[in-house]
Amino acid sequence: MGPDDALSVSRRHIVAGGAATATAASLAGPAAAVKDAQPPGRAPAMVAVRLKVNGKDSALTLDPRTTLLDALREHIHLTGTKKGCDHGQCGACTVMVDGRRINSCLTLAVMHEGDEITTIEGLGQPDHLHPMQAAFVRHDGYQCGYCTPGQICSAVAMLDEIRAGVPSHVSADLVAAPQPSLEELRERMSGNICRCGAYSNIIDAIRDVAGARA
Repeated sequence: MGPDDALSVSRRHIVAGGAATATAASLAGPAAAVKDAQPPGRAPAMVAVRLKVNGKDSALTLDPRTTLLDALREHIHLTGTKKGCDHGQCGACTVMVDGRRINSCLTLAVMHEGDEITTIEGLGQPDHLHPMQAAFVRHDGYQCGYCTPGQICSAVAMLDEIRAGVPSHVSADLVAAPQPSLEELRERMSGNICRCGAYSNIIDAIRDVAGARA
């Protein structure tokens, strides 16, 4: 190997070594800084929570950050309530708390001790369906069925809202109507998304039950 070859090798080694050193510094530097800045983590203390779900008391020991949705599904094993977007945007996790519909993914379980929580399992069973469940079957208000528990819980609570005179964003005058209009029902159910697009059948099922109540 001649002098020129030796010089070429040296340059190649210098360039490669410098690049490797720079890369390692850029990767290790921020990680090391974050590591130095954060003290060792400590798991939060578990808390005892007693939830009343579908008329039954459940005594749980939970991380205080546990959502009501995860408490229902992972700890009480009521999996009818679905986890969809987990950001309160799709309505798949809708349950009723003291008669009001809420997105269970957006609230902590510890906030609902003493509340009356109703899930789809508490509305009816296959041998004794709630009228809304029966109407969804009758009008084919579902396709994949994933959003259906949330749709039904929301629809039941929504008709109770209308009966109680809770105003909507469409028009307060519509509340007094014995049969809610399509516009009224669509607006009130707008927080529940059906990715299959079974909206017309869902509205038919709700109007069926609303007419029976009227």
